[in-house]
Parts: sequence; structure tokens; C-alpha cells
Amino acid sequence: MNRYFKTIHFLAFCCCLFNSLYSQDSILSYQLQKDIFKDIETSKIKHIQKLIDSIGVAAPITNEILVKHLAYTSSYNPMHRVPNYVVHVIPKDILYGNITRTNDFRQDPLIKQNMSDSVDYWNSGFDRGHMAASADFKWNRKAMSESYYYTNIIPQNKELNQGAWNKLEMQVREWAIDNTELFVVTGPVLKNDLPKIPQGSFKVSIPEYIYKIVVDYYPPTYKAIAFLYPNKNVPYELDKHIVSIDSIERLTSIDFFPKLVDSIENKLEAENNILEFDAKYLKKQKASQFTPKDFGKGKINTTQVKDYIGKDACVCGKVVSAKFNENGKTNPTYINLDKKYPEQVFTLMIFGQDRTNFSYKPEEFLQGKTICVKGKVAEYKGSPQIIANKEKQIEILKE
Repeated sequence: MNRYFKTIHFLAFCCCLFNSLYSQDSILSYQLQKDIFKDIETSKIKHIQKLIDSIGVAAPITNEILVKHLAYTSSYNPMHRVPNYVVHVIPKDILYGNITRTNDFRQDPLIKQNMSDSVDYWNSGFDRGHMAASADFKWNRKAMSESYYYTNIIPQNKELNQGAWNKLEMQVREWAIDNTELFVVTGPVLKNDLPKIPQGSFKVSIPEYIYKIVVDYYPPTYKAIAFLYPNKNVPYELDKHIVSIDSIERLTSIDFFPKLVDSIENKLEAENNILEFDAKYLKKQKASQFTPKDFGKGKINTTQVKDYIGKDACVCGKVVSAKFNENGKTNPTYINLDKKYPEQVFTLMIFGQDRTNFSYKPEEFLQGKTICVKGKVAEYKGSPQIIANKEKQIEILKE
């Protein structure tokens, strides 16, 4: 275990100890905990910054403007007005972060020329897509806010951003939780003849492809994988978009990780085996396959639900995964039918304020059961869902 993680564990232990010693003096206890948590956060930021500097993301790129922020580094391309790439680290304790989106899109103060702005994206039909996902910074408010600088943004197909790409980001966070932490590089594939967003002061390039490189750099594993998605509405189909870092280098003409020892760099850049990150991936894929059922008149299955967006429906399927997010802003409960997160095809969502309307804990009681949910079907980030605020909206079917 390296010095950073030893420090984190020690400070966390101190926090628990002080809380116990000073439980009768709430003011003192609160201040001590606040100071310790600040030390933990400071230690984490220093660790991330040192890591990015020591691994060395890429060899210098012609005309790039390299900007370093609290928790990410961006190589900005002033010709295309988008980043060449953005590098950041997803810590293992991302699971416990509770900072929500700030949505404060703005120019990067560290860029003095050819800096894209909100007006360049207005009515363009594209989402302002994060390269380093904002949700990866929910452990620190400043880091979250800085992720909305345009040095971290590209024009991204709306359906891709809210659908398959969002699922990829969620999957990488899951891997970060399962591993120690992950080093992530994300960017567009840039070339001279890309189309531009026509309006605005600067004509922002619209990339045709977007990549994400994921690296676990802790010995003895040293593993890596990369993904390449076209910038259009495509299915998630994760295994069909796996590539090697070598192939990304050929597409972008960027030399990644030049500071690594050659033997490690060569090994990482040639890898494309998803089982290195998720040993149960194939088993999960097989388990996620299902045959849609006919539930009878007035009821639909999860393969039919997309045709009912904006309409009232009764959606039926088997509960295959469930989670109560106690640290979320609205403390939501997610109940997925037929396919697990992040490949979910339909989600029943219950907000924390409505949990008292249920005689059971939904994430525990409904697990493994076949149910029908009544309500209005909405679409959130490309996935259909129904929000239930009453127990009577849910019918448990007999197997």
C-alpha cells in the first residue's frame, strides 16, 4: 500500500477516534472532523496531481495549450476549439461523493486565445459533452465546477452523450470502485477536414469519433483498455467498441504515456481484453440476455417500453439489480428490470422522500421478483423509467 493510501486510512481513523472522544462537545467534534476531512481532500488532490505529472500523459502536440486544473489536465487545441485529450483520475471512494452537477459551463480562464464559449454551442443540436465526466468529480466541489470549463467540452451527439457514452462512463466508475483507482484519458479524434458548428464567434470542430483510455497502473497488474465510439446515436454494445491504445495513437497521432518504462508502456498499449478489468464480463453478458415475455392485455415488456415514452403504461419484467443511493441529492432507489446497470433497459425509480410510502425496503424486497409498474414513462439519459411514489403502483406477479 503506498503512502497516499496509508495517509487516507490514518486520517479516517483519526476522524472516528475524535468523534468518539468529543461526542459530548458537538462543536469541537464537528470542527475536528471538518479539519480532518479537509486534510483527506488535500492529500487526495496532491496525489492526483503528482500522478498525472509522473505518468506523463502524452508527448507534446503541435500548437497545444496545456492547462492544469485541480483534478484534471487538458491539452487544448486552439485550431479546433476543443481539447486534444483530457486526463483525470477516478478515485476508489467516488462511491461516497455527494457533490451534484454545477452546470456552470464557461470559458477556461487559463486560455487567452481561441477559447470556445456557450454562444458557440447555442441551438447547435449538440450536447456540450464532457471528456472527463462531471460525475467523476463528485468528491470535490471545485473539481466538479472546473469540469465545466470548455477545455473539457466537445460537441457531442445528444443521444450518444445521454445514452451509450453515459453508460460507458458509469461502467468505468464501477471499475474504479472495484480497483484501487483508475487513470483515464478521453478525447476526440481530430483531423483537418472536420465539420464545424456554424454559429458563434469561433467555429468549433465536430469530431466524428471519441475515445476513452482506461489504465490501472498499480503493480503488479498494470492493465489497460480503450474504447472508440462514433459521434452519433449508436447502441452501447461495449464489447464492439473495444480497441487498443496503439490503435488510438494511430488515429490521433498522439504518443501516450512516454514517461512509462518501455516494457510497461508497450504492454499497456497493446491490451484490449475487457476480462482484465471485469473477470465476470462474459458471464454478465450471458446473464443479461433474456427472452421478452407476453404479460397479457394492458401490460408491456421492457423491449416495448421505448414506444411509450411520454405515455402511461404498465411495464413488466424481472428485477435483476437494485440500489438505494443514500448519498445522492434526492436519495433515489433504482430498480432495474431484465438488464442490470449500466446496460439497463428500464428503471423503476423511487425518490427518498417517498420511501415512507412503502411497507418494505424496495431494493431488498423486490430483488429477483417479477413485477409490473404503472405510471408515466419518461426517458432519462437514453433509458426509459417510471417514477413510483406509492406502493400500489407496483404489482408483484406470481412466478
